[in-house]
Amino acid sequence: MKIYFHMNIENFSNCYLIVNEDTKLAVIIDPGKINEKIINQIEDGGYELCAVLVTQNHPGNVHGIETLRRIYDIDVYAADSEVAGNATVVIKGEGVLKVAGLDISYFSLPGHSADSIVYNIGTTLFTGDSLTAGAIGETTSSYAKKTLLNGIRTKILSYQNDMIIMPGHGPLTSVGAERLYNIDLNPPKSALAELTADELH
Repeated sequence: MKIYFHMNIENFSNCYLIVNEDTKLAVIIDPGKINEKIINQIEDGGYELCAVLVTQNHPGNVHGIETLRRIYDIDVYAADSEVAGNATVVIKGEGVLKVAGLDISYFSLPGHSADSIVYNIGTTLFTGDSLTAGAIGETTSSYAKKTLLNGIRTKILSYQNDMIIMPGHGPLTSVGAERLYNIDLNPPKSALAELTADELH
């Protein structure tokens, strides 16, 4: 399996092209914008694009889908049916997709948005905007933040430390790095909280 990284400079969102080297079949995750470089990479590599995986219905994740649908015969997988209308294969909860000759597992991770999905392909998690290097995704309420934090702790942190995380924005990271250094998962303790009972007397 090969993973090619592309960044949409307009909103600094990440797009990933995943290729099964055995079958030459490929999928794209979060095509915020499709440019000549991405098309040339698919065509020059002799790859057959067969699917789009969407982590969240947001312009920075889905704007390029219509362009891809004009060129390729693709399935679009997302939790929100409005992503590609009748062409959307709606996925909910958790499960496994057989796409491009790959086993792609997925699970919902609400909090940042109601339709947030995380995909696991091999040793890599594609988290979209729910988790980036050092921080969790933005939330609109304390309840949503608590929901997202709980989902990250119970689902993402259940993977081994060397599991790679490729987020919707920013650099790649790993489960181990987030377990240790994510400021939202490990908020700094105040100096007072760090004092022992003896030191307070």
